[in-house]
Amino acid sequence: MRTIYFDYNATTPLDPQVRAAMLPFLDEVWGNPSSVHHVGRRARALLDDARDRSAAILGCKGSEVVFTSGGTESSNLAILGTARLLRDKGRHLITSSVEHHAVLHCFDYLERKEGFTVTRLPVDATGRVSVDDVRSALRPDTTLVSVMAVNNETGTLQPVCELGALCRARGVIFHTDAVQWLGKEPFASVYQFNADLVSICAHKFHGPKGAGALYIRSPLHPDPVQFGGAHENERRAGTENLPAIIGLTDALERFVRTSVFDESHLAPLTARLLATVDAIEGAHFRGSRRVRLANTISFTVEGTDSIALMAALDMEGVCASSGSACAAGSLEPSHVMLAMGVPAAEANALVRLSLGRESTSEEVEAVCELLPRVLRQVRRA
Repeated sequence: MRTIYFDYNATTPLDPQVRAAMLPFLDEVWGNPSSVHHVGRRARALLDDARDRSAAILGCKGSEVVFTSGGTESSNLAILGTARLLRDKGRHLITSSVEHHAVLHCFDYLERKEGFTVTRLPVDATGRVSVDDVRSALRPDTTLVSVMAVNNETGTLQPVCELGALCRARGVIFHTDAVQWLGKEPFASVYQFNADLVSICAHKFHGPKGAGALYIRSPLHPDPVQFGGAHENERRAGTENLPAIIGLTDALERFVRTSVFDESHLAPLTARLLATVDAIEGAHFRGSRRVRLANTISFTVEGTDSIALMAALDMEGVCASSGSACAAGSLEPSHVMLAMGVPAAEANALVRLSLGRESTSEEVEAVCELLPRVLRQVRRA
């Protein structure tokens, strides 16, 4: 059976050139960057070089880059660390109702366990947050706003530049989860988000899993969320994973300033998929047709559920998703769909097709041919 991999928003294959860049750091350069002897100093010099190279791509200072284990840790550090740092100034926080659980669960915890008040903003039917809603939600005791740059389930882009400018004018810290942005959308520098904190993750753009970074605009210094040594300028304890950091750095250099997800290649492919979905009875496109990632098509299906849909597509060799890969296997309806006003029964029947650089028109035509039949079969069952 052939495999058609349409789940690039979940993860991407490790690029061979990125892998080659990592290999010496699994063998030759094995020292602890915190050791004072020459083996450790060599590792430290290469770690510092990777930080400077990453900062050059992000367009910031090296001291503003904290290496992490991925997008989840980056967002946890940004949200928990900043909220706790500024709690004497105010305990009101703002986020959106369609954030990744790595963000939402932080706010849930702060509200439930640490006495914070959280405003969770609604979205429109396309999944977009309103700048006016953020403006109206801001209070004198608001210290942090967190809104993602692009939604992982629908591919809908958020007005983060405007939101960041609004927050900065009001003296409020702004965090954006840009995990799905880098490598897919135009990127000049981290400053384009007008954010104080930006979360990124390597395996979304052909880097290794277990590698990420958090941009922290100087002089902000969030409280650490893990403790031990004074690594990462006392912001993230733990011996640095140098092979993964090198992989992140190499992937940033190769695939971010020139997006590895080529819109000119992907937009016609997803347009073909969208036309097919629009023609299927009981299938409904979800997201924005105007401001979305070129590689992503999401839709719900009446009269079935995500588990049946994923199983039926997998039987045909099609790797798709029912939303966030981090919630795979969940029997709960998509919180993103519910926030967009989708009925609960359909919110639990979401299909996300996300394409990448290896996707072909032949694969798209194959999916367009089998999709109507598969959806009919699942709905009858």
